[in-house]
Amino acid sequence: MTVYDLARRLPAVPELRSLCRALAALDVVLDPGSQDRRHGYAPAWAPGEELASMRDGAGNEYSIVFTRAGAFVRGFDHESPMSPYATDDQEPWPGVLDAVPDAFRDHVEEPAFCDETGTPYVTVCLWREHGDRGWKHGTITFPAHGDDGADWLFGLLTDGTPEAFQEWAQDYYETPVGLDAVRHVYAGRPLSADVVSALNPATTLAAVADRIAATGYPLG
Repeated sequence: MTVYDLARRLPAVPELRSLCRALAALDVVLDPGSQDRRHGYAPAWAPGEELASMRDGAGNEYSIVFTRAGAFVRGFDHESPMSPYATDDQEPWPGVLDAVPDAFRDHVEEPAFCDETGTPYVTVCLWREHGDRGWKHGTITFPAHGDDGADWLFGLLTDGTPEAFQEWAQDYYETPVGLDAVRHVYAGRPLSADVVSALNPATTLAAVADRIAATGYPLG
């Protein structure tokens, strides 16, 4: 799967925002002591903007900026042959960023998404303005061997099911994760003490409430 497939499988902006917030809330409950969780959500990242993020700790990441115009998605697979650091000119792969519209152009050069020389960390990019009928991306000729990393970077977002998160989380955290509790969070229902206990018996709603509130996810 490349960005072409991702554009067909990614949810619409409102559903994507809700899913990203759910992932961040689940990670808070499952890993309450961490300062560097896999999924994050900042509802006040910048004026009028919210930021969903994923970082795997090995240099791979994505960022999704929800703006008044729509949403801008950037992904970076550091082992992809499309990485700027794998190309002769050390620039983003041709076509990945070329067609980004003015509404999201500032995010291409956002310092948080670039290295110290201003080169964007990017192998995947797509966007959707309110009113668009689907996600858009540039016209790209992919390398003969390897791809942009869209498949595994965004897998939990394109699958979108509680079952997929449960499978991933049980492998990642090496602990049982209650499916009904995951379904509760995926549905966006307020987080309760019982749901927190079902997800992680080692913590409580009171212990994670402030961090959950910081993601914008509702509390019971």
